[in-house]
Amino acid sequence: MDDDRIWNFEESLWTADAAHYEESVDNECLMVLPTPPFVFTGGQAIDAVKDTPRWEQVSLTERQVARPQEGLIVVAYKAEAHKGGEAYVAYCTSTYRWIEHGVWTVVQHQQTPPLTSKGD
Repeated sequence: MDDDRIWNFEESLWTADAAHYEESVDNECLMVLPTPPFVFTGGQAIDAVKDTPRWEQVSLTERQVARPQEGLIVVAYKAEAHKGGEAYVAYCTSTYRWIEHGVWTVVQHQQTPPLTSKGD
């Protein structure tokens, strides 16, 4: 998967409908999200993603792509998502695995909102 397709796919995970998540998130996926229970596995991860808000617009910056071996892609980035008057910022990683020609699924995703010190 080339870089443009990777970033289009990642953006779609923020804005697409629940059916898109069903086909894009692997049954073996592990997720860490900033809402309880924080660590999600398998079907629980799929349900968590399906229940998250669909953002109207998302900007992915500070993009990094790694391909540690054939059939495995890891991305890291800063997401800034908006819907109506609501905004969300997080630093994220996702890992994709190759299933078959043209088909990749998310096997890992995490979101970390920006951390601040007590003095901020």
